[in-house]
Amino acid sequence: MSETPDSLEEIGRIQAPYRREIVLQDARFDSGMRLLRVRIREGTRFTIMDIDAATATALASALGGWARDAEGSGS
Repeated sequence: MSETPDSLEEIGRIQAPYRREIVLQDARFDSGMRLLRVRIREGTRFTIMDIDAATATALASALGGWARDAEGSGS
């Protein structure tokens, strides 16, 4: 995305296995657009993805389904 958010508010920080970190930010733009910025840090490498509400909902559902299955299988 070429447009830079006008404000970024951190809404979550998750420490993941193998010294990885996931940061979630509410990205707001003057145009009224609002996206969820997902930043994944792996050492010195960053992956940054801005997603809309529908994509965030689909991702949350897929992650929740996987977590329930993994917990149920004892993994």
